[in-house]
Amino acid sequence: MKVLGIVNQKGGVGKTTTAVNLAAYLAAGGRKVLLLDMDPQGNATSGLGLRGAEQGLYEALGEPARAAEYTLPTLQDGLFVLPSTPDLAGAGVELADDPDALTRLLASVGGYDLVLIDAPPSLGPLTVNVLAATDALLIPLQAEYYALEGLAGLMETVERVQGGLNPRLKVLGVVLTMFDGRTNLAQEVETMVRGHFGELVFWSVVPRNVRLSEAPSFSKPINVFAPLSSGAAAYKRLADEVMQRVEKI
Repeated sequence: MKVLGIVNQKGGVGKTTTAVNLAAYLAAGGRKVLLLDMDPQGNATSGLGLRGAEQGLYEALGEPARAAEYTLPTLQDGLFVLPSTPDLAGAGVELADDPDALTRLLASVGGYDLVLIDAPPSLGPLTVNVLAATDALLIPLQAEYYALEGLAGLMETVERVQGGLNPRLKVLGVVLTMFDGRTNLAQEVETMVRGHFGELVFWSVVPRNVRLSEAPSFSKPINVFAPLSSGAAAYKRLADEVMQRVEKI
């Protein structure tokens, strides 16, 4: 079982969109996938039609042996979710001195090929738990300059975690999101990112796409909501590329 954290401390970069749709396509490819919604906002949970869950990840962190009881199926065969609930908002305080809580939870989870974790848009205790527990990180990056500045800070945090909490932590790759190839800005950012990070940057690029924006309001992943859209094609390509890299971990 491989554990992938989907992390970026900057909000609005397509992190949850990537978590939901990548998980859906990985499951559609025949893998059994568990998505952990570590973001107290619960957007991954609602985006998969599980809004209103009364128990979920918060309870599982406190009782790892009962994680299966709090895990819910989704519309996509093979995709399961440990949902975010309102109680998770307080978990940051409780986990401030316990960076291994998520690691203990994952040690009790079995039967999955992949676990994906949608981290909150911050570098607080919840995200530190994600960094401590994962095998590799996938970093969504919006094609704009402010996002580049945030990426530099995240990479510094990753290096500190590699030096202590989680020496095995790797960066699986950086994926450009909300990409509009018609603008000079997007092209310039892509050139800069590929020039600096080289092969770490996925060749798959997620475009700006209305159907991707609409899918969460219908509580469906893009492969169910609009499978012929450009957004769907992009996440299918990304899923294929992710698996190629995961197999080398």
